[in-house]
Amino acid sequence: MFSHGGLVQIVAKRIYEWARTDQRRYSLSFFAMGNTCSNHLGIPPAKGPYPVGCTDFMMDHTAQGSFFRLYYPCQETEKAEKPDWVPCKEYFNGLADFMKINRALSERIFNYLFGSFKIPAYLDAPFKSNAKCPVVIFSHGLGAFRTLYSAVCAELASHGFIVASVEHRDQSASATYYFHEKTESEENVPKTSASAQDNLVKEWMYYRSLRHGESEFPLRNKQVKQRADECILALDKLTDINSGITVQNVLQTQFDWTTLENSMDLCRIAAVGHSFGGATVVEALCKEVKFKCGVALDAWMFPLDDEIFPRVKQPIFFINSEKFQWAGNISRMRKLDSALIQRKMITIRGTVHQSFPDFTFLTGNWIGKLMKLKGEIDPEVAIDLSNKATLAFLQRHLGLEKNFNQWDPLIDGQDENLIQGTNVTVLQSAI
Repeated sequence: MFSHGGLVQIVAKRIYEWARTDQRRYSLSFFAMGNTCSNHLGIPPAKGPYPVGCTDFMMDHTAQGSFFRLYYPCQETEKAEKPDWVPCKEYFNGLADFMKINRALSERIFNYLFGSFKIPAYLDAPFKSNAKCPVVIFSHGLGAFRTLYSAVCAELASHGFIVASVEHRDQSASATYYFHEKTESEENVPKTSASAQDNLVKEWMYYRSLRHGESEFPLRNKQVKQRADECILALDKLTDINSGITVQNVLQTQFDWTTLENSMDLCRIAAVGHSFGGATVVEALCKEVKFKCGVALDAWMFPLDDEIFPRVKQPIFFINSEKFQWAGNISRMRKLDSALIQRKMITIRGTVHQSFPDFTFLTGNWIGKLMKLKGEIDPEVAIDLSNKATLAFLQRHLGLEKNFNQWDPLIDGQDENLIQGTNVTVLQSAI
């Protein structure tokens, strides 16, 4: 499963194996103490000129609604707090279920290792931008959820983008939730969320494992189609908000959504995603021409139908890790090659599949490499290269009047830490 793009599975599995004996519990406790006390651990702050705010949005309380974390340029503020990286314990439980391991022990381990970290953005801070913002819809990987890519999303927002990080309801997230209306028998049930309406009860949806003997492709193909639809739905909701249509956020946050009226440049929209989210980018571009380009971070191409490749007409940028990719996956990316449409690929030297989500910043060097959360390259150098190359590509294909073109050479792999194209040998007959 990990080789198929599950970014969190390796984390839970190896930590759990360490913790199964008293001696290993002691070793983990000793190491985690050093891990959490290190001054060097934490999600790096965004480097762009704008401070970054974030808020959560759920429109339509059912599983068919839209749910995303929004990142945006914000006003300087001293009062606003930074939210927890993992929003609540149910997400730790989801990671445990994803791995089929004990919830109670896993929750304690995850909470100990990762529970103190914060998102590098100010919760519900007032929106502020001097110009209309281009829009990015972000799609997470298998077993992830909406908050785990904050280093990528916050960086884009700090450069003037509005970014919606979708939490998928296709049962590929380790955990997510929605609400149902209270029944008569539930009228005396306490309110399940301080930020939800009184007549709603929270329902959790956890990762769906493959059943015994079940073929994987039909499930993943169905999921990638739903994921693309959810990205398009998120864009539709942002379009409504931008048009001044009154929206009701089920979560009842403190953020004033009316301030986003006429704030977005809806002629400049892109899709970005990691792993399963990279495949989602390709599917979404095929389904919706409003996406002008896409960036696929270490994409897992397995879920896609071959027949969609010739139907994708927008530019795509594949940014790959050195250790994850294999010939069959690269050959599917190459099926998108075109003489007329720009399709670019680079590989970041010394990186692993988990060099893109936030986990890579939150463990020390030794345990990070044990769990394959870190490669040989400094994780901040790797994400900086990825983010700068992404910004340059977005400027080129969204027609932005920014200075991101200073990083144009990265698009062609011109850096000592980059490889133009791939490090994987692919036979021409396989494409």
